[in-house]
Order: sequence, then structure tokens, then C-alpha cells
Amino acid sequence: MRIEIIRRPQHSALFSALSPFIALLLTLLAGAVLFAILGKNPVAALYSYFVEPLTEIWSIHELLIKAAPLILIAVGLSVCFLSNNWNIGAEGQFIAGGVAGSILPVVFPDFQGWYVLPVMLVLGMAGGMAYAAIPALLKTRFNTNEILTSLMLVYVAQLFLDWLVRGPWRNPQGYNFPETIQFNSSAILPEIWTASGRAHWGFVLALLAALLVWFMLSRMLSGYEIKVLGRSARAGRFAGFSAGRLTFFAFLISGALAGLAGISEVSGAVGQLRPSISPGYGFTAIIVAFLGRLNPLGIIAAGLVLALTYLGGEAAQISLGISEKSARIFQGMVLFFILASDTLIYYRIRIVSRSVETAAKGA
Repeated sequence: MRIEIIRRPQHSALFSALSPFIALLLTLLAGAVLFAILGKNPVAALYSYFVEPLTEIWSIHELLIKAAPLILIAVGLSVCFLSNNWNIGAEGQFIAGGVAGSILPVVFPDFQGWYVLPVMLVLGMAGGMAYAAIPALLKTRFNTNEILTSLMLVYVAQLFLDWLVRGPWRNPQGYNFPETIQFNSSAILPEIWTASGRAHWGFVLALLAALLVWFMLSRMLSGYEIKVLGRSARAGRFAGFSAGRLTFFAFLISGALAGLAGISEVSGAVGQLRPSISPGYGFTAIIVAFLGRLNPLGIIAAGLVLALTYLGGEAAQISLGISEKSARIFQGMVLFFILASDTLIYYRIRIVSRSVETAAKGA
């Protein structure tokens, strides 16, 4: 007996819809096995991971805070991935946006007023766009691999941020800690519900970005260009579309949203620049993009699910005493099972018994 994987004549619409749910179910089953190996009660562990964070109102606010950057970054990445441009450096663009948007409250703290926050958001988007333009330029001009260049630029951004907060931007009254001054009130992204928690308007910006990008992809010519060139560059060239221009467009959209996520996180959740302003949002957003089927509306739901794994991991560390690495392994399993389940969209599995093999050889 052997197992064969046979390519389908056309994509399976059924498994296109079921694949994310199959992946989540397999993740839960694998997680239960993992907790059992660690000597934890699987049912209690999964409850602590996925249900306990939703039982308190403050947890809902934390869920929205963590979901906002994931949704923003993943929506931008979906534009790149649909256009067949593999931007793996959103983490660096996130940091670049956070740094660029912080120029006003750090370098010019005396500037205060209603105009400060909008300027910071624009600067954050500009910083992310400028940083994303580097791998786009290298790809279109020198035909370099955007996966490598965008990924390596992440480490450049991280080291640059570390140098800033330990050097020229370090708070002189900060007792030598590597951090900038606290942002003034004009530079803080306001809370959505001022009386009940600290969820800020970054989540609203994420929802607006998802809706705008969905409209662009589904109703505008630029969205049609992205889909055509992403599926067949040759067909796009016959239609008169420019692959180089589209590469820049996709990277700039992705960088702008990653940069917006960066300054939203810094001004909304942190309130200053530190050596690390992200727990890996730029990389986790890749999982969010694919879990949401590269659809901006699906990415909203996927972002909430992956944000729950952050909260669940923290809750599991406290209630179960497991390590951070054990908690974060869920995110890796989600991506693994998504990719595995997506195979069923393009291929079907056939089991060939020994008797069938013998009959085929005899014929």
C-alpha cells in the first residue's frame, strides 16, 4: 500500500474554505499532545491558552492592542504576496515607522498640540515606505532576491533602534536606562474607551486599513493589476501592466502599513522608544496573512486569533509555569498546519492498495 498525492484539475473551493479551520483544529490537537508531553493537563492547558484570556474585560483590551499591529502589517503583506513579491522584512519596516514617527516627540518635545499626532502617523508611514523601498529598488534595478534583502534589513533596523536609544536619543534623566523620554500627551494615541481600558485607536486604524485595501483589491484597477501580475507575469505584460511599477507599489503599501503599525504601537501602547518595541509582530503577521487567505477582511479575524496566542502564551506561563518558547510554539504550528492543509486545495490524496498495484502490473 502506498499514498499518492495527485494534482487536482482545478482548485478545490471546499478545501479553500475549510483549510484554515482544519489547520486550527490540528494545532489544537498537536498542542494537546505537546502539553501532555510537558506533563500538563491538556484540557486545562488549552483552556488557559485560548479561553482564560477572554474572561476579563482588561484581557479584551489587551487582545485589541496586540491584534492592531498584526492586522495592519498583515493587510500590507497581503498586497505584496498577491503580487508575487515576498516581503519578509515587515518587522524592520515596523521599527522604521516607529523611529520615524517618534522624531517629533523625542527631538522636538516642546511641540505640542492637536497636529502632533497626525504628523507622527504620517512620518511613521513615510518611514515604513522608505525602508520598504530599498528591497523594491534592489529587486527592480538589480534583480536581487527580495526575501533575503528585506529580511536582512530587519537586523539593520533593530541595531539602529538599539543605537538610538542607547546613544543620541537616550533620556538624560532616565538613570542610564536605554530608552527615550516619555512622549507628551499630544503624542499619545488616545484610548477608544477612556473609562474601561487602554485599547487605543490603533485597532480602529487597522480596521479602516483592512477595508480600504479590500476595496482597492476588489474594486479598483490597481487591485486587478496586482492579481493578474501575481498569478502570471507574462499575462500581465501582454495586458500592458508594469511589473516594476507594481513591485514598488506593493512594497510601498506594505511598508506604509507596517510603519503605521510601528508608530501606533509606540505612541499607543509603549509611550516611548526602547531597544525592543515588537515581540515579533512583523514575522507573526506573515502567519496572519496566510491564515486570512490573503483577504483583508479574513485577516481581521486571523489577527484576533493570533493575538489570542500572545495573550494565551502569557497566561499559560503564569498559570502552568511553562516557558515562553513552549508558549510561542503554537504560532509555528499554526503556520505549519496552514501550509500543510493548503496542499489539499491543489492536490488530493489517494491510497493505493497492494491488490490494485498487482492488478495494474498484471494488466
